[in-house]
Amino acid sequence: MEKSGSRSSKTFKPKKNIPEGSHQYELLKHAEATLGSGNLRQAVMLPEGEDLNEWIAVNTVDFFNQINMLYGTITEFCTEVSCPVMSAGPRYEYHWADGTNIKKPIKCSAPKYIDYLMTWVQDQLDDETLFPSKIGVPFPKNFMSVAKTILKRLFRVYAHIYHQHFDSVMRLQEEAHLNTSFKHFIFFVQEFNLIDRRELAPLQELIEKLGSKDR
Repeated sequence: MEKSGSRSSKTFKPKKNIPEGSHQYELLKHAEATLGSGNLRQAVMLPEGEDLNEWIAVNTVDFFNQINMLYGTITEFCTEVSCPVMSAGPRYEYHWADGTNIKKPIKCSAPKYIDYLMTWVQDQLDDETLFPSKIGVPFPKNFMSVAKTILKRLFRVYAHIYHQHFDSVMRLQEEAHLNTSFKHFIFFVQEFNLIDRRELAPLQELIEKLGSKDR
């Protein structure tokens, strides 16, 4: 039997680690420290003198790890039977395509879609030409568009969890964790205008509510 308390450390995919001692690791530590201050609008801002691409890269890895953990807590409730399509409420349904292995969007269950999605994100994060971890290695010209696609897709996992599994999240008493993570994610993508407003529509009311508390 799984011991209680071990649930929250379960991740869906292996955690993506940023090498200790690297500049990106320092940036991650900076992000964690400013998050602790409680002011999320300030915490997402580009630190003075830092490279925008690098800041977006570090945070993208962090959001991947957060979503990975959050989805890991509810995988047993997200099944082929409970979620035969990848949706975010009755009005939004997502079909998977990655442009290389699957070119034509396919309709699939939520667990399959999220598996495809997280595996695809992991492949991007592990690609040294896209996400260079060594000092002085420049980011590619298409970095921003790749980062935007990653974040747009990660948003869909949040949207699915909120719409289809929030009751499970509440039962597990993970809602504060989920809300803080999503608020951080939304403030970050708003600060740098990384996701089109139309893509955010499935959680528009929640986004407005989270934002109004900070005005």
